[in-house]
Amino acid sequence: MQTAPIVVHALSPTGGRRVTARGQILGLAHSDADVIEFLRRAGLPDAEVLLDDAAWVKWRGGRAHHYEAA
Repeated sequence: MQTAPIVVHALSPTGGRRVTARGQILGLAHSDADVIEFLRRAGLPDAEVLLDDAAWVKWRGGRAHHYEAA
């Protein structure tokens, strides 16, 4: 089974989630808009449609689309 090339990692203790593409850090996202911008900069112009596509994006450690620390 092939894993999704984009990973939105678990929440950091101070909020936000690290985003990686094929193991390379793209940035720390505090919203879906941040993730979309990171993916666009990485060459994915239709990034907004990929966020809920499990073949492209794996959400780890918490709910998808949630960025605030508990």
